[in-house]
Amino acid sequence: MKYAVVTFGCRVNQADSLVIEDGLRSRGAVPVSPEEADLVIVNTCSVTASADQAARQTVRRIARVNPDVRVVVTGCYATRQPDDVAALPNVVRVVPNSDKDDLVIRNRVWFFADGAETLEKPNPVSFGDGDGPCGHSLAPGAAGRTALTLRVQTGCDDVCSYCIIPRTRGAGRSRPLPALVADVRRAVEAGYKEIAITGVHLGSYGRDLNDGSSLTVLVRTLADWKDDVLFRISSLEPMDCSPEIVDMVAASARLAPHLHLPLQHGSDAMLHAMRRPYTSSYYRRLIERIRTALPDAAIGSDIIVGFPGEGDSHFDDMRRVLEELPLTHLHVFPYSDRPGTDASRMFPKVDGRAVRERGRVVREIGERMARRFKASQAGRTLRALTVDDGQSVVTGNYLKLRLDARKMRNEWVDVRVGDEGQATVMN
Repeated sequence: MKYAVVTFGCRVNQADSLVIEDGLRSRGAVPVSPEEADLVIVNTCSVTASADQAARQTVRRIARVNPDVRVVVTGCYATRQPDDVAALPNVVRVVPNSDKDDLVIRNRVWFFADGAETLEKPNPVSFGDGDGPCGHSLAPGAAGRTALTLRVQTGCDDVCSYCIIPRTRGAGRSRPLPALVADVRRAVEAGYKEIAITGVHLGSYGRDLNDGSSLTVLVRTLADWKDDVLFRISSLEPMDCSPEIVDMVAASARLAPHLHLPLQHGSDAMLHAMRRPYTSSYYRRLIERIRTALPDAAIGSDIIVGFPGEGDSHFDDMRRVLEELPLTHLHVFPYSDRPGTDASRMFPKVDGRAVRERGRVVREIGERMARRFKASQAGRTLRALTVDDGQSVVTGNYLKLRLDARKMRNEWVDVRVGDEGQATVMN
């Protein structure tokens, strides 16, 4: 069988898709483009209305160019609006997030609404069997990815007023630490040199296990890892970024000097309306502490513009905060009503033109941050991992640079950072 996986949204979705791909490959399925596939799995996002729309457009396009294809849709949009998704052309199954981990069943047969597809027995050394998230069938580069994204947790128990994800992902659920340690060992054996640790609410890791596990314990385990592998901590809520975690990142060569800490807004009034459990002053102090401990770290953030009730004064507060913070990049999201959330019932709504203009302003601030950070790193020699076709690298502090000479993919190299995104190989 020929298959393709199309993924939208966050790193957790990327990690979920890797599990699905591993299950298919370990059973003999062959990856191809969606236009050539017998089966296409679309792993959807639903964080905004545009994410829903992108998923619908993708399914329709695939069905148009590949009329015999069977489409299985999973992810947050499929969980939130299963009937709408089922009505899309060529969709034979809608799989909610609660069943996503078993989307590739652990036997010889994949069942569809219109019959069954026989696959080979799973590879006995695949990470996809048992509790592992991915396997030897997906070595670095096999699915177009050099680094591995490892999901350690899913679900969320928080109640941010704008967010639909607790309803589409459910309550927080952590994977046991021994299983994660086994995952990492298998990933290293498969050749991975960088592993991104991700979760829907990563900071809540271990709270549901009642065995003493926590994010701090997990990070300490990774910080002490003996193999030459780099762990990158994915998006972490500000209140979960403890001094212990910052100190471990600063002290360990195994932990990338890179943190992503969603602020969402710079106005305390807006943060309160969003039900974010911190203030802009708390966030500022946190970033200053990180910058002191990690002067060359990448520190990214997420920002929402156009939240209901956001006036000019609220936006000015956010702009001032962002201009003063020593961040290195921003992800900017125009607010989108999600039916069923408290924010969808909040008024007044912000005019669409104002939302677009505010988004433009914040994106420009983020671009200036990125340029400033790149300029601050020029002339430094940094360790980096070769990615893509071997002509690019990603440094520990998250600079993506073009090399002056091609190397093999998935190699550690020392590079001297040049101007305008260039780098010179030093070894």
